[in-house]
Amino acid sequence: MGDAAGVGPEVVLKALAHPEVYAQCRPLVIGDRWQLERAEKFLPSALEIFPVADAQKASFKPGTVAVLDLALLRADIPYGKVSAATGEAAYRYIERGVQLALAGAIDAICTAPINKEALNAAGHHFPGHTEILAALTGTPEVSLMLFSPKLRVIHVTAHLGLLDAIEKIDAALVERTIARGRELMIRAGVGREPRIGVCGINPHAGEAGLFGRGEEEKKIAPAIAAVRARGWKVDGPLPADSLFYLAARGDYDLVVAMYHDQGHGPVKALGLEHGVNVTAGLPIVRTSVDHGTAFDIAGTGKADERSMLAALRQAAALAPR
Repeated sequence: MGDAAGVGPEVVLKALAHPEVYAQCRPLVIGDRWQLERAEKFLPSALEIFPVADAQKASFKPGTVAVLDLALLRADIPYGKVSAATGEAAYRYIERGVQLALAGAIDAICTAPINKEALNAAGHHFPGHTEILAALTGTPEVSLMLFSPKLRVIHVTAHLGLLDAIEKIDAALVERTIARGRELMIRAGVGREPRIGVCGINPHAGEAGLFGRGEEEKKIAPAIAAVRARGWKVDGPLPADSLFYLAARGDYDLVVAMYHDQGHGPVKALGLEHGVNVTAGLPIVRTSVDHGTAFDIAGTGKADERSMLAALRQAAALAPR
């Protein structure tokens, strides 16, 4: 359900008000019943919200919302305010979802946004969902991936400062990231051999050594040579500004970005409402909306559920059953 002080409960309910969701999946909300009922006033018509104690015993019918109620928050928490209480609750919702997914009780996790400041105020010192999920599943390395109608992007580094990101990038990490992205694209049904374009780090991908300090030659080119030797369709390192244009027109199925803003900027420029965040490399399926808690509009009824709808569709498409 995400951070209850943000738009999470609202976008969850608005998405589940669409009957077609129930033709795609069996949605179970992990969160707090009272927070969902409070957000119900933002819907044009009422939904039946009912708590369940067991994910397997819920009925999944349009017009109803099954919630695994952890009952961690009081009913009147303020919207739009950073709170250790909502940060703690958001962490516990994720934790329970991971437990259920690892046990095979649920097939995929679709997350609403959390607030990093609230999370840290609660004593959970993670930069975001991606790192929490890696820790809870015991996964040593994962990749942040963004899906949108025109672009799919996987990141070699994500929640790091730019200098730290460039230092962390090496050929082995780039090669592992390409492999994770390729595997997920095949699972998503893109094709037997997706076409992958890899960004450079510097302007013009270094312009044959004119820009930068040889990062493309040392950190990226060896990885591309290694995967091409396996017969994979991978090109690069390519100038990022050109590569995103080519990918958006359909020349590439996946772009490998080197750092957070290099990959996030183009996807978000095409429309936040259609973006989906996927964590590649986990032993479970996890998707998410591609926006934050939107504290500035929380509690106003203005939140847009389209990214949540897209995230639910993607989770169903990637789920093993």
